[in-house]
Amino acid sequence: MSGIKGKVIVITGASSGIGEAAARLLARSGAHVVLGARRTDKLEKLVGAINSEGGSARYRPLDVTRREDVEAFVEFARATFGRVDVIINNAGVMPLSGLEELKVDEWNRMIDVNIRGVLHGIAAGLPVMKKQGRGQFINVSSIGGHRVSPTAAVYCATKFAVNAISEGLRLEAGSDIRVTVISPGVTESELADSITDPAARDRMKEFRRIAIPADAVARAILYAIEQPDDVDVSEVIVRPTANKN
Repeated sequence: MSGIKGKVIVITGASSGIGEAAARLLARSGAHVVLGARRTDKLEKLVGAINSEGGSARYRPLDVTRREDVEAFVEFARATFGRVDVIINNAGVMPLSGLEELKVDEWNRMIDVNIRGVLHGIAAGLPVMKKQGRGQFINVSSIGGHRVSPTAAVYCATKFAVNAISEGLRLEAGSDIRVTVISPGVTESELADSITDPAARDRMKEFRRIAIPADAVARAILYAIEQPDDVDVSEVIVRPTANKN
């Protein structure tokens, strides 16, 4: 199925930021969107807004760190619409801090959400897509998956891992499965709200002055999905024009 109209698109981390922007844009473009996140109050409002505008949206509570949650989420999409065409593994956290601060619980949270969450999405979706004979994974990484910066060592490590997992999936999945990595630069979102380290928080506040809107990343996601079936957009890097690093 080329294009986007009528595709069933599953989005994790859909309650705000890039996930919310992608849900709105993809629904306006004719897709059926199935949205997952922990904050169901926000999902309910988002789905209501999309449906009231003539779009097609459903939601289900989701914690991507729980494999059974992700499997139930993907099955909900398949049962509701008959198939799953695209899985957007978007959920992520970014509690930056220097390694010497030893915020081990925050390190583990990033590993659980940013890496295991993506793997759980792949584990839930790959058998469905293989049975269908087609599908696409879009894994949201970061420019932090290309370059390490102070206070971001663990976060960047998780995004390097997303890139490696995505490339491995692309090589192994065969010609019927497309795999795309979207690597945003600094983007308007709630990611920075999880930073508890004062120095890292202040540094990020300064960095985010040139942030691009989440809709800019959503448009890159749309571009990757709407390509013909024989075109696999492997990676898109989207960042502020003012950011030359």
